[in-house]
Amino acid sequence: MTINITSVHFKTDQKLEEFINEKVEKLNKVHDGIIGSDVTLKLENTDTPENKTVDIRMKIRGNDAIASKTAKSFEEATDMAVDALKRQLAKVKDKEQTKR
Repeated sequence: MTINITSVHFKTDQKLEEFINEKVEKLNKVHDGIIGSDVTLKLENTDTPENKTVDIRMKIRGNDAIASKTAKSFEEATDMAVDALKRQLAKVKDKEQTKR
């Protein structure tokens, strides 16, 4: 699975990219039809400390699963987005199995 990480208006460090790759790779265990994923990191222009947004788009055969979460750190937002995607991928897999 290819994972494309894009950061908007800043440069990510190697540790953050490795963390994201590790978390997103684990989604292969939930659904085996994942083709690739796009991860976008953004800093929101707000006064609150929860201004780091992670958007993850999982490319699956047939359709895409998308999750967007905002938190105090990119790691926390990534964890929340991956959890949301796990639920979505499990539902997609269940639907695929009931169609057979």
